[in-house]
Amino acid sequence: MNKGNKVYNQAKNFILGGTMLFSKRPELYLPKYWPSYFSKAKNIEVWDLEGKKYTDMICAVGQSTLGYTNSEVDNEVCKYIKKGNMTSLNCSEEVTLAKKLIKMHPWSDMAKFARSGGEANAIAIRIARSAAKKDKVAICGYHGWHDWYLSANLKKNNLNQHLLPGLSPKGVPESLRNTVYTFNYNDFDALDKIVRKNEIGVIKMEVARGSLPNIDFLKEVRKLANKKKIILIFDECTSGFRRNFGGLHLTTGVEPDLAMFGKALGNGFAITSVIGKKKIMNAAAESFISSTFWTERIGYVAANITLDIMEREKTWKKLIESGKLLNNEWRKLSQKHNLNLKISGIESITSFQFRQDLNLYFKTFITQEMLKMNYLASNLVFVTTKHTKKIILQYIRILDKIFNKLSKINTVTEIKSLLKGPVCHATFKRLVD
Repeated sequence: MNKGNKVYNQAKNFILGGTMLFSKRPELYLPKYWPSYFSKAKNIEVWDLEGKKYTDMICAVGQSTLGYTNSEVDNEVCKYIKKGNMTSLNCSEEVTLAKKLIKMHPWSDMAKFARSGGEANAIAIRIARSAAKKDKVAICGYHGWHDWYLSANLKKNNLNQHLLPGLSPKGVPESLRNTVYTFNYNDFDALDKIVRKNEIGVIKMEVARGSLPNIDFLKEVRKLANKKKIILIFDECTSGFRRNFGGLHLTTGVEPDLAMFGKALGNGFAITSVIGKKKIMNAAAESFISSTFWTERIGYVAANITLDIMEREKTWKKLIESGKLLNNEWRKLSQKHNLNLKISGIESITSFQFRQDLNLYFKTFITQEMLKMNYLASNLVFVTTKHTKKIILQYIRILDKIFNKLSKINTVTEIKSLLKGPVCHATFKRLVD
């Protein structure tokens, strides 16, 4: 048992859920053997509590497209920390950031900032409901942990197709039942049916997740929203700045009424945003939307310098190039070893899956074997600008050997014999020893 695993066993007794972020639970990767905690990081290298260095292919679920501890970003943040982070007055950097985001999204007029994607989603819903003067919402995608979102599961597990199956609405007021309805991406008929049967005031959706945007589908949604006077929100907390400079929706020609950004915006520093049309944003002027730590300076400083670097270096082009290389190499390995991989996602957030009955076992084995070679890896990669061609091809050479072993496996019993611990979790589960 490594030091990180020992600390995690303690954490499960003292920290609700074991970790702050579900996606960082060791049970999702390699139960009982995942290093769990880091001591330092640089670019795409991470050191655990014992000083062991790993090449990180997961990269913190997408929050550092420039790589960890980018010197230019960190130096700017440190400079402003020395000048003061919070006072009785506001920081002007928030105004600078608002102007930048509005300039790159000409359809928008105003902004509101927060520190997490869940907060940004909750803010957007409050604003949209204020403008629509209707409570009911239709959603497509993952939009955080707040009551308004989890209320979709009060009737049945309607969120099972939206990233995290098995989410319990325990603690969510029963009075929120039938306020949020779910539809699947590309299923316009299902959305149209929801709108016809219910007084929907808001449609919130991710522009893309499992594949590139379907422009025709997005146009249909926009047309429906216009016809029924519904507020349309695009959640780009994950997709923003990964395929272009700004929201992914800019590549589609379809404009929302509100949009949210997070993750990549501050390159590891906490900052998220909601932007929108002035008439809609002002509808919530009298609604109480406020938080002390939304005035913290470092998030704005980090976001401003991160956006400058992105624009200067055209970082999204590097992400696309590296993602395409990764996908092409996965396809080659799939054919070579006859594994029939299913590859999905946009280029810079890409993943693969095996046949359903073996998928979790194969994923666990890959993580186990990669860890032996000092890699943090599973079946999902959030590409950064530090994932160079050399690093990707080195990773592929190791994966080639692992796939060769998997190609000889046909049953669960066979793969179980190669695992030194439990299989990884697939869904939201309670922590057990």
